[in-house]
Amino acid sequence: MDARFLGIAELAEVPSVAVVVDVMRAFTVAAWAFAQGAEKIVLAGSLDDALALKARHPDWVAVKDGPAAPGFDAVNSPGLLRSFDLGGRTVVQKTTAGTVGALAVKDAELVLCAGFVVAEATARLLRTRASDRVTFVITGEDGRADEDLACAEYIADRATGAGTDPGAFLRRAAASRAAAELMQGVRQGVHPDDVALCLEVDRFPFAMVAASEGSLMVLRPHAMPSPTDRDPV
Repeated sequence: MDARFLGIAELAEVPSVAVVVDVMRAFTVAAWAFAQGAEKIVLAGSLDDALALKARHPDWVAVKDGPAAPGFDAVNSPGLLRSFDLGGRTVVQKTTAGTVGALAVKDAELVLCAGFVVAEATARLLRTRASDRVTFVITGEDGRADEDLACAEYIADRATGAGTDPGAFLRRAAASRAAAELMQGVRQGVHPDDVALCLEVDRFPFAMVAASEGSLMVLRPHAMPSPTDRDPV
């Protein structure tokens, strides 16, 4: 597999297959939302777009980065979101980097959103699709976030079928700037467990596929067989 690792600003063309990585915390939060029962996640382009969607659909759950704000139901924290019952609900998510990256590749044939919590399921889906060329979008820090790059490199290795140990990749993520800022309270809207939750490799057995549905970019879970099962044809 030919894997490219690019920041959002480096996307000069629409990739065929894109894996958008945001470990801390957009796509860890998205995975937790699905684990808590969410049906789908609408990826908003701006805070105003998120609020407009919420106004049109009052039963939707609006999530944003940073501190709590009027009009939003939750913040972009896995530790805080895990207490929400989202059974059958639609979530509207707007974050600083993750949702921006997904929308930047919305015209790709296949868009996956990922973090460590869905790494193996994401790699397995890439294997089943026999993806020869994959663009990994490193969303944090203008493409330099080591937690996102470490996760992307781990998924790329796993997608080739290599029995890669996640330990070194997780240590890089734990030592990243984002992890330090979350642990030290530099960022707002944070739960003490957020970093640990973001580093739970393969916590969930699904990949997350984003696709256009009408005028919206919608993220949905894609269940994958357990690693002991044969890959689907």
